[in-house]
Amino acid sequence: MAIQIQGYSGVVAEVDGTTFRALRVTVRPVDYGALGQYRIAMVSGTMAAGLAAASEIFQLRWTQTPNLAIIWGVNLDGLSGSATAFTAGFAFINLTIARAWSGDGSGGSAATLTGNNQKLRTSMATTSMGSIRISSTGALGVGTKTLDAQPEGQISFSMNTNVSVNYQTMIGLYGPSSLEDGGNPAPIVLAQNEGVVVRSTVPATGTWQFGISTAWTEVASY
Repeated sequence: MAIQIQGYSGVVAEVDGTTFRALRVTVRPVDYGALGQYRIAMVSGTMAAGLAAASEIFQLRWTQTPNLAIIWGVNLDGLSGSATAFTAGFAFINLTIARAWSGDGSGGSAATLTGNNQKLRTSMATTSMGSIRISSTGALGVGTKTLDAQPEGQISFSMNTNVSVNYQTMIGLYGPSSLEDGGNPAPIVLAQNEGVVVRSTVPATGTWQFGISTAWTEVASY
C-alpha cells in the first residue's frame, strides 16, 4: 500500500528516478523565522611578545533572551609570525564555552553589530549578538564568566626561531572549516549570557598575527 507524505502547505512529496525511488528533498538552512543568519571574519593586530599562557584572544557573547544563537563553527584563519622570532616550542590554540557571562570582556577590537552588519540577507533582522571582539596587540580583558573545565576544540603545533613564517592556514577550532550552516551535526547552542572564547599559549619573544571567523544562526527555538 502506497503512503503519501504531505508538506506544510499540503503538497505531496515526490520521488526521484524509477530504480530506487528515493524521496526527493531540497536541503535548506535552519528555519530562522523572523531572525537571521550571520557570519564574521576578524583579524588581530600584531600581537606583542610575551603573551601569558591561556590568554583570551577572541570572545563572542550572546546576551539575548529568549532566543538562541546556533554556532556552526569557529575557524582560526591562519597564524603568522612577524619580524620578531619566537623561542622554539609548542603553541596551543583552543576554544572553550563560557557560561554565566554577566560582565563583558574588554580591550582589543570590537565588532560593529548594528544595522545590516554581518547579515547574510538584507531582509534578515539585525543581529542580537551581545559582543564580538578580537585582540589587537595583547590579551583581552576576561570580563565576568565561567569557562568550562576543558576546551571543546583545540589545535597544537610547533613554532621555530625563523621570522615571517606562516604557522597555520585555515583550520576549524570547532566544526567544519567551511562554516556552512548544518555542516556540523552538533553545533554549539548559546542561551542568554553564554558564549565562546578562544585562548592562546605561544612560546616566548615572538610577535604574530591571526584571524578568526565564525557563522551563526539566531532562532526562537532549536
